[in-house]
Amino acid sequence: MKTFEFSFCGASLHALPTGALFWPEQSLLVVSDLHFGKSARLSAVGGAQLPPYETADTLLKLETDLAQTKAQTLICLGDSFDAPDVADALPEYDRLWITRLQAGRDWIWIEGNHDPGPVSLGGSHLAERTITPLTFRHIACPDETGEVSGHYHPKARLALRGRTLSRPCFLMDRDRLILPAYGAYTGGLRSDTPVLCNLMRPDALAILTGAHPAAIPMPRRAT
Repeated sequence: MKTFEFSFCGASLHALPTGALFWPEQSLLVVSDLHFGKSARLSAVGGAQLPPYETADTLLKLETDLAQTKAQTLICLGDSFDAPDVADALPEYDRLWITRLQAGRDWIWIEGNHDPGPVSLGGSHLAERTITPLTFRHIACPDETGEVSGHYHPKARLALRGRTLSRPCFLMDRDRLILPAYGAYTGGLRSDTPVLCNLMRPDALAILTGAHPAAIPMPRRAT
């Protein structure tokens, strides 16, 4: 597995092709915005009828990343479930799968804006977690340093060989690191939108996900 290795606020980190973040020194894997149960929620409210496989697809990807990194701690950076009651409505097979992945690991659910944390499942349930020099939370806060967050589902749009491509990405500047969404059915917010341009410093980087993660200047609209 090829990763993109970089330093952030003194921590040596790896951006994985899947959008997960690995901190080898802490044996820590971080993922954001899993949005388990999205297809079921949309179906229940008359939304798009999506095949109900996104939870299994996301869990398989997570199981693979955990096995390859051998991480002993997992932090889920919020919006792990697409709505507060989805955790209780998951099929028993998926709940048992999560329980199996939790075995022998420190598993931390960070509260998101879609879910307060699945209290019916194991693990710790926190608003945020600090492991010096980094703080892990769901939504980025202004004037913070060493912050790792999610929420925005960033993606980068770039032109390549006459085509326009869009790829989920990490966004990083000297103060904050924003993870892409990890869930199978999650969309994305372009890096050139005002909210992300205002949040990230002018010299911010976008670390593209995919088979060969790579860093480019964060795409912004021309002024």
